[in-house]
Amino acid sequence: MKKIIIIGLMGLMGLLGQVRGQAVATLGCDTIALGDQTTLTIRNARTFPSTDLLSQNGIVALRQDFDTTARLQTTVITCFEPGEHYIKLGEEDSLLLVVTDVEIDSATAELRDIAPIERVPYTFWEIFRWVLLGLAVAALAFGLWWLLTHHKDIVETFHETSPKDTRTPEERALQTLEALRVERLWQSGRVKEYHTRLTDAVRRFIEESTGIRATDMTSDECLDALMNKSINVDTLRDIFNTADMVKFAKSEPSPHEHERSMDEAVIFVKDMWQRVKPTESEKEVKDA
Repeated sequence: MKKIIIIGLMGLMGLLGQVRGQAVATLGCDTIALGDQTTLTIRNARTFPSTDLLSQNGIVALRQDFDTTARLQTTVITCFEPGEHYIKLGEEDSLLLVVTDVEIDSATAELRDIAPIERVPYTFWEIFRWVLLGLAVAALAFGLWWLLTHHKDIVETFHETSPKDTRTPEERALQTLEALRVERLWQSGRVKEYHTRLTDAVRRFIEESTGIRATDMTSDECLDALMNKSINVDTLRDIFNTADMVKFAKSEPSPHEHERSMDEAVIFVKDMWQRVKPTESEKEVKDA
């Protein structure tokens, strides 16, 4: 007798377990008005449908919540198409949602045409900012016009107020070389900068005193241009060779060679200036 009771209880418990584990889907309301919302509740499902899967047959799934403890999923759904809509939950299971249309009583309702676009009057700030923009554009245009028409006057005024350099090309070159000597660049390891600035000072002197575009020429081009003017370039060639070896071959001249380049640059400037400097009559013509 006990065995029969135990077997019966076990069967009953199994049946209850099957019922408890069976998936159940319900609608909070199976009839809604067009655009209203209702809740789809699903319990104990092996897999729960996503919002994309539930958005079917005109139905739109808006959001979902999931309770893992109770294995319960709730989905808020709506529909904007009147009629009967079946929510498919599986191959055979589905729920019916009826969506009713909004009825209009034409006897009592007043039908009107779509209202025209209403023009809102401009506020003070809306008008004022356009006035400011117009003034700014006008001021910019006037400033540009004035700058273009007075460009020559501005340039002349600037040149008049700027201090005029009355030094000769020789004086400028010798002062630049002396300042470079005082900086002691090669002694601090800045060998390339030292020889670059030294040759630049010599090139500017050549350009200022002869008109030869020495700053835009290679070393050989500069030497050829000077030789065409019957100027001795032996000293200058030695200066350029040392500098080119430092800049392009990463040579490391000895301290004697550094000093020699500086001394030769000073000698070249002085000797060349004696050959090319203008006479007193030429100075008077130039100043006039």
